[in-house]
Amino acid sequence: MSCPDPDRPHHGILLRELHHRVDKGIASAIDLVSAAVIRADGAEAKAALSDVVELLHGHAELHRALAMPEGDILNDAATYIRRLGCAMRQSFLDRMGIRLALTTESLPLQPERCGRLGLIVHDLVVNAAKHAYFDARSGEIKVKLSRIGSVANCVVLDNGSRPARALSRASGREFQISNDLARGLGGRIEHGFAAEFTSVVVSFHLSERERQASWSMATRRMRPPRRLKTNASVTPGSGLSDQVARPAAMRADPNSLRTRPNQRGALGTGPDALGNLLSPSHHTDAL
Repeated sequence: MSCPDPDRPHHGILLRELHHRVDKGIASAIDLVSAAVIRADGAEAKAALSDVVELLHGHAELHRALAMPEGDILNDAATYIRRLGCAMRQSFLDRMGIRLALTTESLPLQPERCGRLGLIVHDLVVNAAKHAYFDARSGEIKVKLSRIGSVANCVVLDNGSRPARALSRASGREFQISNDLARGLGGRIEHGFAAEFTSVVVSFHLSERERQASWSMATRRMRPPRRLKTNASVTPGSGLSDQVARPAAMRADPNSLRTRPNQRGALGTGPDALGNLLSPSHHTDAL
């Protein structure tokens, strides 16, 4: 059993303070450029400054999406990655003409580990957008988040090619941050290169708490719908047997019983409380 890190609370405070200062800096820049839009003469100057304001808003949203989740409650990495994908689209992918597609399976992770995974995805998408050569093809980046047993997998795939000279750089400096973050998750990163695609796979083992939550979610989804109980002790001919055998929704309307006494309603299923809190499995977004 590992000893608690006495510097971890202090480390979290420093990260939150840094995040707050960067957020205030971006907000201040937005205010300054917005004021310049009002003072600017000419339609072209106003349009150019307005474009800068929109760009800053996109980066502000991306900065907020990358914030480390707080507290001790498990976070759904699928929801976190989808929000991050929307922010990356608004901040730089749309301007580069690159389409982002997300395929995510609900994956409960501890807050810090969820934040680390988000940083890895952001780093890999930025590298793909920056270094891939799409030639005449429409640029596309795909992110797939899934779980196999106790192992989580995140795949970032793009349809761009890379010259042979770039392969040596890609295996080292380009992925250094992602490799360090993956080691912090107790996982690893594997790369695949071809003429017209590049893939990066991040794999890491779930913690005991994360495995229990994933197993609980899977069991709830596989559980068959509950059937309504009937009262077998009702005396035949009492006129109550038909009403007891029907669902409660049918018994609530006495007129429907009188007009169609032999009709039976469809049995309902109870709501999945955990499923409502977490995103649907294998949710796909095309951004």
